[in-house]
Amino acid sequence: MDLSIRLQKIADLIEPCESVVDVGTDHGYIPIYLVKNNICKKAIASDINKGPIERAKNNIRMKGLSGNVKCRLGAGLSTIKKNEVDVAVIAGMGGNLIRDILNDKLEVFKALKYAVIQPTQNVEVFRKYVLDSGYEILGEDICFDEGKFYQMLKIRYRKAAPIEVENEIFYDISENLIKQKHPVAIEYAQHLIEKYERVCSSLNEDTENSKARKIELKKKINSLKEVM
Repeated sequence: MDLSIRLQKIADLIEPCESVVDVGTDHGYIPIYLVKNNICKKAIASDINKGPIERAKNNIRMKGLSGNVKCRLGAGLSTIKKNEVDVAVIAGMGGNLIRDILNDKLEVFKALKYAVIQPTQNVEVFRKYVLDSGYEILGEDICFDEGKFYQMLKIRYRKAAPIEVENEIFYDISENLIKQKHPVAIEYAQHLIEKYERVCSSLNEDTENSKARKIELKKKINSLKEVM
């Protein structure tokens, strides 16, 4: 089956392994793809809502994979036990929520070989959490799909000192990808500059909050121009 650009980028970060859980699975596309392509032997499609689980079950059944891909209803990593899977995929939700999912079941996260994360918003919140926690970033990628930019992080738990960034803009965008001159990362940086400039132009300076926000955005714009 063909995945969207976003889902394919997520799948490409996963190495051959025994088992994967896909948290917030929706249609079950990633577990189906991973098993069909022998990237993992078995998978768990997990979601907090019944609708996505039913859609996933139907797709799994149609692909003849009911023996290899199981569906579980529940929140976050609560659907699996410690050491039950090698890899977790947590995608398609906000960075704040993904952070909370990892913190809520930290013992489960610790036991994973790694997790592949794709926040749809608040990426800067999640990346700051990862770096402040000292977690290891094993890989990153970025893509443009259906009119939106998406960033992916492959992370592993480790107990280490917080990791400092040389520029706070690297919470918003990957330092490694910018330094590698990844074309989509450069395109995303330019997109952010234009976005922040538009917001700056629309802000009045009649309140202290507006003034502070304008200063913050101008700082981000200058930082992005410096690192590009």
